[in-house]
Amino acid sequence: MANPVPPRDRTDQPWRSEGAPPPPPPKRKMPGGWGSLVLTALAVYLVTNLVLSFFNEGDGPTISYTEFSRQVAAGNVTTLYSKGDAIQGTLKNKRPVPDGEGDYTTFRTQRPAFADDDLWAQLTKQKVTVTARPVVQERSFLANLLISLAPMLLLVLLWVLIARRMSAGMGGAGGMLGRKQPPKPVELEGARRTTFADVAGIDEVEGELNDVVDFLKHPDAYRAMGAKMPRGVLLAGAPGTGKTLLARAVAGEAQVPFFSASASEFIEMIVGVGASRVRELFAEARKVAPAIIFIDEIDTIGRARGGGAGMGGHDEREQTLNQILTEMDGFTGSEGVIVLAATNRADVLDPALTRPGRFDRVVHVNPPDRGGREAILRIHTREIPLAQDVDLAQVARTTPGMTGAELANLANEAALLAVKRQRKTVTRTDLSDALEKVQLGAERPLVMPLEERRRTAYHESGHALLGMLQPGADPVRKITIVPRGRALGVTLSTPDADKYAYTEEYLRGRIIGALGGMAAEQVVFGVVTTGAESDLEQVTRIARGMAGRWGMSARVGRLSAIPGDAQQAYGLSAAPTTLDTVDEEMRRIVDECYESAVRQLREHRDRLDALAEALLTRETLEEADAYRAAGLPRPAPERALGAGD
Repeated sequence: MANPVPPRDRTDQPWRSEGAPPPPPPKRKMPGGWGSLVLTALAVYLVTNLVLSFFNEGDGPTISYTEFSRQVAAGNVTTLYSKGDAIQGTLKNKRPVPDGEGDYTTFRTQRPAFADDDLWAQLTKQKVTVTARPVVQERSFLANLLISLAPMLLLVLLWVLIARRMSAGMGGAGGMLGRKQPPKPVELEGARRTTFADVAGIDEVEGELNDVVDFLKHPDAYRAMGAKMPRGVLLAGAPGTGKTLLARAVAGEAQVPFFSASASEFIEMIVGVGASRVRELFAEARKVAPAIIFIDEIDTIGRARGGGAGMGGHDEREQTLNQILTEMDGFTGSEGVIVLAATNRADVLDPALTRPGRFDRVVHVNPPDRGGREAILRIHTREIPLAQDVDLAQVARTTPGMTGAELANLANEAALLAVKRQRKTVTRTDLSDALEKVQLGAERPLVMPLEERRRTAYHESGHALLGMLQPGADPVRKITIVPRGRALGVTLSTPDADKYAYTEEYLRGRIIGALGGMAAEQVVFGVVTTGAESDLEQVTRIARGMAGRWGMSARVGRLSAIPGDAQQAYGLSAAPTTLDTVDEEMRRIVDECYESAVRQLREHRDRLDALAEALLTRETLEEADAYRAAGLPRPAPERALGAGD
């Protein structure tokens, strides 16, 4: 499996790099200069003198020659050594230091030149041993040198270590103000780069990006023809479709350095920091060109400028965007640096980003089709041991609309379930349960009263029965009244083949099926509960699209009165009378569908009761059991154009 994107080496470096050669290590400067070094050396010298004075205490005090003669006469001297007029010796018994504090047994003295005493005779008489070696051994010059230098070396070493840590900390803090030390790319030694072999399900996108790979591999051929490679490629698509993986695969396939960063990481509180980081990133990429720069979520800083924002509210974002535009404008095509960017909202980008010369090629990355989903599942299960009963093609057929990230999560959830169940391989049951958990939510241990369970059973049976009765509707795959996620019950319906365009009949069938739960409660119990909240949200979304976006209302006409972004306010998108007409048409469509749902459930009340009773008995019904309980045949599977079974 492909290696993950390497981490940042510095907190103030907003990008990660992969495959870039490491730069030479920067020369470290001694913080504080020579002045600090001199002060430190002086302090060490004073400490050393104190230490040496402590070691020299063993030499004993220097006493007067008179005191020495008195001790000899008293017979208190046991050992003596003389070198010239200098005398060292030891006493038999301790004596107090004359004119001092404490006692002494080892001493030093100096024999005066005018002394005319019979010292040798007295020493012989008192049986004093005169040695040939000093009583107190003197340290050699080398030993004294080592003793004096050791504390200094130790302190200097500690000082250098502290200074380095302070320097590193100041470098990280300095990054808050822009840039300080040069960035150091991260190199994964011996790591396998991501290539197109790790990408599946989006072959048409690979074909468009192969031009970039070929240009990076053979730039001379393009220059000889006078052709210029697009300076930027924008990858647009829904979350989880593999935009970042594609960008890394392009760099790995071309074997060039890959610099990746999220657009939001350029933005700081201080104005000008983002622009500085952009300049630094592009400068680093040019040093190791040919290279690829990848900016994820570029809509964070690339939104259209001047959209009525407050004064100064977006200065930093706009400066960062302007710097990116300037850097891309500065490419002559000979640098070999190509910018890839990814976004989920290509419609809100500034036009200056997508004009020729910047991101002049837009590649749409869509969710994979059935064959693509099977290939993606095979990639994500390469390191997962699968049992013999696992059919990845069947899993791909039951997961329409799922993206590569969702399929990777499905494979991982199945592996986690197999581990919990203490299995050696992942079985079909593990994959099925993992798919239910991903699509329907995790089971909740909720104990419901009998009346609540009965109402839930009829609610889900209404959804399922109307889905079975509508011509061209998606087949019912599973019905359950086991609480999952926020729902008390779930009915799962998925198409046999991927759908890319929807007819008005199909959409009306979707609305009728979504209203089936509320209609069943009305027919059987004569009440309406809050359990239809999510159903009504789905109904509203479909009806709004039919009346205001897709031209399925004769009164509104063949026009789009509501923008595609559901989160965007659409008060200024059409005249107020047109919006009122859209609202009236939405209500008309929903009312007609609800009347149809109630009528069909009353006509097939026996099938509704049978399905609800089966649910109350078994709690969960698979596809075959559900159709059998309702007494309806399973519709023939749809065949995709040009696809085989």
